[in-house]
Amino acid sequence: MSSIETIHVDGVWQAAASGATREVLDPADATTLQLVAEGGAEDADAAVAAARRAFDEGDWPRTAVAERSALLRRVADLLQRDREEIALIESRDTGKTLEEGRVDVDDVTNAFRYFADVVMNESGGRVVDAGSPDVHSVVVHEPVGVCALITPWNYPLLQASWKIAPALAAGNTFVIKPSEVTPLSTVHLVKLLVEAGLPAGVANIVTGAGLPVGQRLAEHPDVDLFSFTGGLVSGTKAGAAAVSGAKKIALELGGKNPNVVFADACATEEGFDTAVDQALNAAFIHSGQVCSAGARLIIEEPVRDRFVSELARRAEKIKLGRGTEEGVECGPLVSQQQLDKVEAYVASALAEGAQLRCGGARPKPSDVRPATGYFYAPTVLDGCHREMKVVREETFGPILTVETFTTEDEAVALANDTEYGLAGAVFSADTARARRVAARLRHGTVWINDYHPYLPQAEWGGFGKSGIGRELGPTGLDEYRESKHIYENLRPEPVRWFAG
Repeated sequence: MSSIETIHVDGVWQAAASGATREVLDPADATTLQLVAEGGAEDADAAVAAARRAFDEGDWPRTAVAERSALLRRVADLLQRDREEIALIESRDTGKTLEEGRVDVDDVTNAFRYFADVVMNESGGRVVDAGSPDVHSVVVHEPVGVCALITPWNYPLLQASWKIAPALAAGNTFVIKPSEVTPLSTVHLVKLLVEAGLPAGVANIVTGAGLPVGQRLAEHPDVDLFSFTGGLVSGTKAGAAAVSGAKKIALELGGKNPNVVFADACATEEGFDTAVDQALNAAFIHSGQVCSAGARLIIEEPVRDRFVSELARRAEKIKLGRGTEEGVECGPLVSQQQLDKVEAYVASALAEGAQLRCGGARPKPSDVRPATGYFYAPTVLDGCHREMKVVREETFGPILTVETFTTEDEAVALANDTEYGLAGAVFSADTARARRVAARLRHGTVWINDYHPYLPQAEWGGFGKSGIGRELGPTGLDEYRESKHIYENLRPEPVRWFAG
């Protein structure tokens, strides 16, 4: 496999049919990391055809559950074998720190092991009481078919695993298109699937842009399920194309996530320190390029001034640099395009009256190495309100906005005042209040006195414009299956409905 043979179709690594290539850039210094194949519609069609044959004529959909589970476990072991190599790939490709890359590999490993366990622990179907001893009625699950999987640039390996592991556990075949910005770890993952013994045609990857590859996968008549994680605009367009073909769809379209901090959470010095630290973690991990980032701090008025001052002080001390360097806490943004987008959001916020408490610019060349990367200083914007663009829209960068409340009802109203509903958090020393507020938040994941942890056995997804469907957990497996009711009459006899 050469550097430009990053398309895998029917068991063969190959270049794009057109011969086109794309440079994958290192966001820390804007230099070329690798040359990859730039696939097109022809490559997408070939990949879907291979997946279709493997599903309709191959053995994988009919492979025993124990064998499918064993393969997923082999993949998990291979991920751990290559942990350092993959973490380095992910760090250099996305800009995140090397330690974040290691955590991602471990989380991906856990996802494969979880779905291996889930399918092994299932029974042969759900028996339905038909009300008669002469009827045997059971609901069974079957793979949905050919799955088209589209993943984002911020967590390419992790998001790929959330789709690939349940798709394979259920017995499907698939074509995956990673983001053209960060495809390298997904290419490595497909290599591990092949090494683990997955039959040819079951796993296919096409590297290339959303137009035309993603669009072609969305509208392709031989695709049975379309799963997309990414931005709202492109996701809704691709989803509409998929729905027009009556496909099953699953969409995760981001969030604008509130972090609600009550004054009682800061009543002690330990509580104050924890709440501030968690607010930093919520907003600035991976330079804010996280769909569940706590980008909206909603703080109770009595502690607002002290809290925001300390938050800004600590944010200014976050060490920026190449993610592989020792001591670096935040890497660069993923691309020049994303850097320009973040700068535009900050400019609009200041024009609308926000108060800059820290950041708000690219770091000085003397403050970050290498100076040619797509770096932006962690930014805290105080005095924000719901009408501001920076508060309404997903910025996907190191920007934290601050809003203030005085009552519990006002806190809930602010937290729910968003088109999205992916995640949120509430910090309070009052357990009853924290649980009460969590129950009222219209978000798919709600943390109490914590931010960001997730479990592969718990569903992930959002309300509102954050998407359709769920990943992870038992529901995440069900997304890749069809339910079939088998009704067996044990004592057949004429019905005599018609007199003749």
